[in-house]
Amino acid sequence: MIPDNDPRPWSVESSEYLHQLPWFTVRKDAVRMQNGGTIPNYFILEYPDWINVVAVTTEGQVVLIRQYRHGIAGVHYELCAGVVDPGEEPLVAAQRELLEETGFGGGQWTPLMTLSANPGTHANLTHSFLAIGVEPKQAQHLESTEEITVHIVSPERAWDIINKGEMMQALHLAPLLKYLAER
Repeated sequence: MIPDNDPRPWSVESSEYLHQLPWFTVRKDAVRMQNGGTIPNYFILEYPDWINVVAVTTEGQVVLIRQYRHGIAGVHYELCAGVVDPGEEPLVAAQRELLEETGFGGGQWTPLMTLSANPGTHANLTHSFLAIGVEPKQAQHLESTEEITVHIVSPERAWDIINKGEMMQALHLAPLLKYLAER
């Protein structure tokens, strides 16, 4: 039940796009809060929805990847992840990305959690899936902009990676921590 004094959605009085590219779209809204206050310059980043996968092999090992991330100028462990293409279901995107980035597929898939990178400024969601019993199916099929190595680790090693700060992506840490805590 929602409390009577719960904050209410804001009214959008105007909206304009300042920049529109596939990987960087910025919208400026003028909003009116329910208490009458206004924010004339509220900036929203629009992205397509994202997915990531906690993939566990038939032997109970966790499939991780490593790649360079220019924003923080470093190479770290991550989950397989990607973008949901227009008209694509998040589960289909997750299965596609796992196969392309790691060569693993199959298994039993279930939704694990849905998160926002920052609900104050990001308009998209990240859909996390758990894939149990994945197996190697093919070689990686990487895009020209991807340099990814695949690492199969034990759950204990996954904890070690987390504890040593070797995984930096918060949207990857949350579902992996959930899986490890609940297994």
